[in-house]
Amino acid sequence: MDYLFVYGTLMKTVSNGMSRFLHSNSEFIGNAYIHGKLYDLEGYPGAVVSDDPSERVYGNIFKIKDTQVVFKVLDDYEGIGDGNPIDYEYLRTQVVAYLEDGAEVATWFYAYNFPTEHLRLIPSGMYFSI
Repeated sequence: MDYLFVYGTLMKTVSNGMSRFLHSNSEFIGNAYIHGKLYDLEGYPGAVVSDDPSERVYGNIFKIKDTQVVFKVLDDYEGIGDGNPIDYEYLRTQVVAYLEDGAEVATWFYAYNFPTEHLRLIPSGMYFSI
């Protein structure tokens, strides 16, 4: 799978070292959403998948040029290592994303991996404007 759905600091509208790395090593496919809930982690977002189609997280889809290289760097950035996955703040997992034209794309995304009860929900599903 060569696609990545991003919803926070890696989005097309954000400029930082890691987003520039992603953008230079991928092709922007379009704006999209997944079925999920978005939370404010006090400076950055975390999203979890939902079975409720009315709950949406909005972001971008990129087609990765070299998944081995890009995911090594992004997994490190997202804190995914060689230890126990239960300790990771995020997990890279597969999800179906929906482009603006309704097309479905099977894609990777970084899902928040800790309890969300204490977090502030972002009802709009948007952390940054798309």
